[in-house]
Amino acid sequence: MEHAKRKAQREAQRSLFQRTKQTAKTAAGLSRKAAIATTKAAKALIGALSALMGGVVLVAALCVIFLVAAVIASPFGILFANEPSPGAVPLNIAVSQINMELTDKLALLQSGTYDSIDIQGTGPDWREVTAVFACKTAMGVVDSVDVAALTPDRVDRLKAVFWDMCAIASTEETIDHPAVGNTAAWSEKVLHITVTAKTAGDMRTAYSFSGEQNSTLTELLAELGVIGDLLGDLSISQENASELLRRLPEDLSPERRAVVETACKLVGKVTYFWSGKSRVIGWDPRWGTLQKVWASGNSTSGTYRPFGLDCSGFADWVFYNISGGSYILGHGGGAHAQHTYCTPITWAEAQPGDLVFYPNDTHVGIVGGWDESGNIQIIHCSGSHNNVVITGKAGFTTIGRPMYYSS
Repeated sequence: MEHAKRKAQREAQRSLFQRTKQTAKTAAGLSRKAAIATTKAAKALIGALSALMGGVVLVAALCVIFLVAAVIASPFGILFANEPSPGAVPLNIAVSQINMELTDKLALLQSGTYDSIDIQGTGPDWREVTAVFACKTAMGVVDSVDVAALTPDRVDRLKAVFWDMCAIASTEETIDHPAVGNTAAWSEKVLHITVTAKTAGDMRTAYSFSGEQNSTLTELLAELGVIGDLLGDLSISQENASELLRRLPEDLSPERRAVVETACKLVGKVTYFWSGKSRVIGWDPRWGTLQKVWASGNSTSGTYRPFGLDCSGFADWVFYNISGGSYILGHGGGAHAQHTYCTPITWAEAQPGDLVFYPNDTHVGIVGGWDESGNIQIIHCSGSHNNVVITGKAGFTTIGRPMYYSS
């Protein structure tokens, strides 16, 4: 048995060593594939150390770790930005935070009394913003830092790059309309907003990038699809969402667990948009793009802001996704319609995945579970928070059980 064990260890060592040499060769170019390969290899080797602890394995693991460190310290470290890290947020949550600032700036511009608002242009491509940020931050002449973990300082730097690439200007115009027939003469007050976006190419000059920075930026721009995947990543990364899932009852039905898990995927990532709906499986590429709020009945109606979801749109998206697009909660209506397709229950009967409502069905949320003190937790897209959040029961007065669970 001892002989067999030693033989198995030697074979494992040889196998790991060969994989490491191949990984090292691939990583020389510091491409996306290298970053992913080195990460996977490092995880595999470090895990094997506890079992093998051989000298060859230790050297192999150290080689990969050094390669991973080199990748992370470079602008390609942005490819690791969605990995959990203490004090850091994933890339798409950082983007959502900056989009909330964009919303506030647009709201301030549009806060006057206007007969109409006209907007020209759109914001910069967030993928290009990310690539420029990575090169400027990780390869800067002064204060260069890695971009693998988006701590508050890194988010501030990302925000600075975004505003360097996004300029917003506004002008007011008064148009006098003459009397026509029985209609008296009148004046129309129009707000014109112009959004001017710079490209990654523009920023090469604006930031006076070095030859090495330009070369790296070119490589990153070739990976826009990968950066786009980071921006649309639906992994559950918020700590409060992860904690909520850890507290779910072990005997919770698969359907209810899927509702809570899917709802948690958008926490912190999608801004509030009055009458915002989505019939998309997974990430909706429209989220974050500037759009006009066409629906009436809200203070934001007629204004422009980053597209997202409203409360019923969020609940609808969750059930649409868990059913693979076969179930539309409330059959396409708002919170009131969703309530009519629920069976009334008491708060004592609440289970994760049930729906909760404000008085007169002015708002809807999803029961996520309970905190460590036994207080019920609600997942909802909140206008006051301008995002998908997890909060307590405050404001919610009634609860219902979606008919989906009995279908």
